[in-house]
Amino acid sequence: MALCCSLSFPTVSTKPNKSSSSPICSSLQLTFTAHLPFSKSSSFYPNNTLLQTQCRGNPSTNGPSFLVVGSAKKQEPLRVMISGAPASGKGTQCELITKKYDLVHVAAGDLLRAEIAAGTENGRRAKEYMDKGQLVPNEIVVTMVKERLVRPDSQEKGWLLDGYPRSSSQALALKEFGFQPDLFILLEVPEEILVERVVGRRLDPVTGRIYHLKYSPPETDEIAARLTQRFDDTEEKAS
Repeated sequence: MALCCSLSFPTVSTKPNKSSSSPICSSLQLTFTAHLPFSKSSSFYPNNTLLQTQCRGNPSTNGPSFLVVGSAKKQEPLRVMISGAPASGKGTQCELITKKYDLVHVAAGDLLRAEIAAGTENGRRAKEYMDKGQLVPNEIVVTMVKERLVRPDSQEKGWLLDGYPRSSSQALALKEFGFQPDLFILLEVPEEILVERVVGRRLDPVTGRIYHLKYSPPETDEIAARLTQRFDDTEEKAS
């Protein structure tokens, strides 16, 4: 049985008519399909295949749909890549996946910030570009990711790579280093739902926790009174 059939994360039962699939996601999907060998395996799923599981938690149709573009029969150690637009629910799904399968969660953004904070060679090189307002070159980021994925815990337990690769060139760079996922998950959510999620988010400046006025409201009036809206959590930024 293919691995993805055993996943039990919240999904909708049908694919949204109008999804948040971006040009980057589409390009990445084509890259994996066209260039990575796992996409040609006997357990490869068509791009319109959804994980048909019972919706848990919030029983609305606002949850993400899972677009699976690759899977494998081998289950240990599991190697997963996940991608999705901001507010697609990627963080929640990463938490569920890593907890269920005891994987090492490797978030590219967190990894980059940690390298910079630690003052590593990769971090210093990345900071030089960021200080100039430039994008960090692929070679630096993929090196950071590679060094994290070859650590003993990642090799022994398996890994979930979050937020990387984000382009065809990044995907091919990972392939050259020998990193290919057993499963690639692309989260798709209707654009209007993404906007609703973004504009409803609030930050607790004391704890750093993110709340949502509708889906994850603050526990007390005291917390609610001090919540702030981040600059990027506006309809203009989300659209």
